[in-house]
Amino acid sequence: MELRRLRYFMVLAEELHFTRAAARLRIAQPALSQQIRVLEREIGARLVERGRGGCALTPVGAVVAAEAVTLLAEVAAAEERIAAAVRGQGGRLRLAYTRSARGGSVDELVERFRAAHPLVEVVPETGWTAPNVAGLLAGRYDAAFVRPPVDDPGIRWLPIGTEELLLALPAGHPLAARRRVPRELLRGEPAVMWPRDNGPGMYDRIVAQVWPGGGFVLARHEPDDEQLLRSVAAGGVIAAVPSGRATALRVPGVVLRRFTGVPPTVDIGLAWAASSRNPAVRALLALVSP
Repeated sequence: MELRRLRYFMVLAEELHFTRAAARLRIAQPALSQQIRVLEREIGARLVERGRGGCALTPVGAVVAAEAVTLLAEVAAAEERIAAAVRGQGGRLRLAYTRSARGGSVDELVERFRAAHPLVEVVPETGWTAPNVAGLLAGRYDAAFVRPPVDDPGIRWLPIGTEELLLALPAGHPLAARRRVPRELLRGEPAVMWPRDNGPGMYDRIVAQVWPGGGFVLARHEPDDEQLLRSVAAGGVIAAVPSGRATALRVPGVVLRRFTGVPPTVDIGLAWAASSRNPAVRALLALVSP
C-alpha cells in the first residue's frame, strides 16, 4: 500500500463524500475514486459502499481507516525525527566522558547541548582517554571527552578547558607545611599514578611538567583518581592531580598544594572521528567556544 492512497482514504473516511474529500485533497473526484479502487484491489476487499448522498465504510474499511490514522501518525513522527536529525536537532549522540574530568566545563557544555537540542538522545558512557579514542575510531562513540594531546590522524579534537595540577601529599608529609611546593623538592619522592595506557599524552605531560629535571619515581599504579588519592592518604606516596577532581573528591588525610613558578596544567578536549557525519556532533561542536 502506498502512503499517499492511505492519506486519500483517511480523508474520505472523515468526509464520507467523494466530492468533499476530493476538494480537501485538491484533486479531481475521478482521480480520488480511481485511487480508492486501486487501494481496494491491493487490500483485496471493498472499503466503501457508494450511495447517492455519499458513501459509508464497510467493516473492513472501518478497520483500515483506524489503522491508517495510527500508521500515518507514526510516519509523520518518524519524518519529523529524521528532519530534526538532519538539522542537528534530533537523532542520537553517543558521548563518552573521561574519568578524570567531570563537572566544570564538561558538564556545562553537555547541559547547554541538552537545552539547545532536547530531541537528541544523549547516550553517555565513561572511560579513559585511550579507550575513548579507540571507541571513536571503532564507531562505538560519536564524540568523547579526552585529555590531549591526541595524535591519531583519524581523530579531530577541540580544547574546551584547562586545569591546574595540584600536588597531593599525605597530611603528615614535611612538604605539607608549605603553601607552595618547588618542583625540585619532589625528585626521588615515591609517586602514585594511574596506568599510562589510560592516557599516554596526559601521563607524559604530567611527568614532564612536575618532574622537569627528572627524578620521577613511580611507586605504584592505581586505577583512577579516587584510588590514587586514597593511596596518598595512606602515606608513603605523592601524586599530581587535576584540581577539579582533587577538590571534588576531598579525600580525608590528603593535603593539596600548588606548585611554585608557572603552574603545571592539563587540558580537556572534545574529540570526534574525522569521518563522522552525525549532525548531532556538528551541533555539539558549534557550542564549543572558539
